[in-house]
Amino acid sequence: MKKVLIANRGEIAIRIIRACRDLGLASVALHTAEDAGAAYVSLADEAMPLPGRSTAHAYLDIDEILAAALASGADAIHPGYGFLSESAEFARRVAGAGLTWVGPPERAIDLLADKASARNIASEAGARLIPGSGGPVETVEDVRAFVAEHGLPVVIKAVLGGGGRGQRVVTSIDQVAEAWQSARREAEVAFGSNPCMVERHLSHVRHVETQCLVDRNGTVRIVSTRDCSLQRRSQKLVEEAPAPLLDSAQVRHLCDVSTAILQAVGYVGAATCEFLLDESGDLYFLEVNTRLQVEHSVTEEATGEDLVAAQLRIADDELVQPGAVEADRHAIEFRINAEDPGRDFLPIPGMVRSLSIPQGPGVRWDGGVTAGERVTTNFDSLIGKLIVTGPDRATALARARRALAELSVDGIATVTDFHRGIVEHPDFAELPLGVHTRWIEQDCDLQLDAYAPSVADAETSSGRRGEVRSGATRRALEGDVVSPLTATVLQVRVEPGSVVSEGDVVAVVEAMKMEQSIRTTTGGTVSAVHVAAGDGVTTGQAVVSIDA
Repeated sequence: MKKVLIANRGEIAIRIIRACRDLGLASVALHTAEDAGAAYVSLADEAMPLPGRSTAHAYLDIDEILAAALASGADAIHPGYGFLSESAEFARRVAGAGLTWVGPPERAIDLLADKASARNIASEAGARLIPGSGGPVETVEDVRAFVAEHGLPVVIKAVLGGGGRGQRVVTSIDQVAEAWQSARREAEVAFGSNPCMVERHLSHVRHVETQCLVDRNGTVRIVSTRDCSLQRRSQKLVEEAPAPLLDSAQVRHLCDVSTAILQAVGYVGAATCEFLLDESGDLYFLEVNTRLQVEHSVTEEATGEDLVAAQLRIADDELVQPGAVEADRHAIEFRINAEDPGRDFLPIPGMVRSLSIPQGPGVRWDGGVTAGERVTTNFDSLIGKLIVTGPDRATALARARRALAELSVDGIATVTDFHRGIVEHPDFAELPLGVHTRWIEQDCDLQLDAYAPSVADAETSSGRRGEVRSGATRRALEGDVVSPLTATVLQVRVEPGSVVSEGDVVAVVEAMKMEQSIRTTTGGTVSAVHVAAGDGVTTGQAVVSIDA
């Protein structure tokens, strides 16, 4: 292996470029016209343009990616995370083109990316399973039948993919139909496939996982554990390694089950086995991610292992040392997303006008966006990751407070204020941990102001001068229900003459791979509908008008 094409963009592309350079490998970046000036493009040894049907789909075009790889002379492809990283078809096509695939074999992806298949394999490996449908459910009536048998709450989740996309928690029976439709829509956008299954939703559980490396001989190396319990919309926001408060028996169970699952499918490469830990100490299998995780950085800092370099070495047929790696430090990772925590973590695109990155002992920044770059609605909202490390958790938290105070991002809303609050909150800062996977939605008592954009922010976000209305995500002003963000309209739920009540959904929009429902805060009659499915809307644009 001499030259690696990176079938990705942003933060993970930069991370892979640096690993290639450390190993003496050449790197090739792919980019759309929109990404031509991005930081990762200039860092790579070479860059290849992607024409693509649209910016959002260019990084999913297997034919164009393979053509770029062959034209560049690359002999390997690293998919990063997201996009095609868990595509068995992409893995097959890469190998068929005579290139090295930096990832697991096609068969392993097929068996584990399908959550129903993964459940069966995990059960045979000795894992406890959450009660679930065991496979795709065909209709919303099937979901209701599951609820009738098992009770509420339940979670509807995409059979394929991960990262919390295509997942909806249902807490009342009247939410089933909307959650079913929403999960399927989001899964189609994120993964190109929309079959969904249903499981009982466990309340007040922590999310723990193992980082695994497997070589071609089936030798499994467990590189510590992680805790990823702080999530919003079932997507991780804060991670730490090692997972706090696991006893030796729990760690042994995690390692044994993870090893058995990966060996059963002939896995090769990096993988993450995910579990839920309930209040009684029982562990339940969740899923296997057949790729590098966003949170790999926190494990690297806690253990000193270079996971991306390990991926490349394994793909080049190097062997791993068996057994488990214990973390000798404690690390915490904060995802810095372009979202407004004061408005229910609403994703906010726009221009990063300036960026001040913290430094000092125990501080690492894995960035994907630099000052002058735009965060668009075409991709997820991640700007960068702040990782802090100390000899113990208390020191890591102290350094986190210092680093978060130094971090400054101007021009766009970010989740930094939430992070500054959480490192002071006793549910997170003190042991035993009080946070759980639904803590943000159910128990968070942090008082966070909504982001108030300046005129300069409004110009860089929308490309023109104009009023940007801040406030709650449900906004009725002067008879208009407006979009709280720049997005694409997926669905309009009303028509002129429709009678609506407070809290009714009038439209569903999508931005940064996440759906948002636009609701009214007043009742009345819809007098006009200003958008249709497929339209683009900007922040503050009227979606419908209502006569109160």
